[in-house]
Amino acid sequence: MTLAQSEPLLDGIYLYGSVARGDAVPGVSDLDLTLVLHSSPASQDLEMLKSKKRTLESRHTEVTKIDFDIGSRPEVLAANNRLSWGYWLKHHCRCLWGNDLAKRFDRFKPSRDIAIAVNGDFESVLTRYADLIDQATTPTQSLRLQREASRKLIRSTQVLRSEQDLMWPQTLEEHVELFVQHYPCMRMQISFFLSQARNPYAKPKEFTTQVHDFLTWMASETG
Repeated sequence: MTLAQSEPLLDGIYLYGSVARGDAVPGVSDLDLTLVLHSSPASQDLEMLKSKKRTLESRHTEVTKIDFDIGSRPEVLAANNRLSWGYWLKHHCRCLWGNDLAKRFDRFKPSRDIAIAVNGDFESVLTRYADLIDQATTPTQSLRLQREASRKLIRSTQVLRSEQDLMWPQTLEEHVELFVQHYPCMRMQISFFLSQARNPYAKPKEFTTQVHDFLTWMASETG
């Protein structure tokens, strides 16, 4: 594997997302990888990994794109990151190569605290996506960003979960189903983002307006 040749930089390579779950669709799904490094990367390390990513994308046209979620071993094992990195590796990732740090953690009981640890940055991230969409110079670029933003938004609805919810949603559809159980009045809005997460079609201005409206509503619920 091309990435494994990056040793000693890499501590472990993990698979997550639809490929890890076994429900990926060739030509439609992304390939999502978590890379845990031995230590915090220097700028040249990040550039090297970007180059590796481009090489992998050129070789594997059966996926729409490849995403790297990058962290360091000390960061992953830090006590204050247990609810974010610990949960992420234990419940969403499958180790492909190297040290499986998921074994360091017990399974986590579903909780809003974990949802906030993982997606508490939703407002800043989605606002940034909206800005990038406004600045996009091609329809292809805009639609790609809308797809990514929709996925982040749907997953971020977990910050509104009830402590009585006993499941961890895995797919986007499961996230939407759980959200609608608590907020049936928002079915139309969340269904719009699910459609954009699968096959984006909205005009950029329509999409960013919907994002800002949804963020305003979420702020009122989380505040």
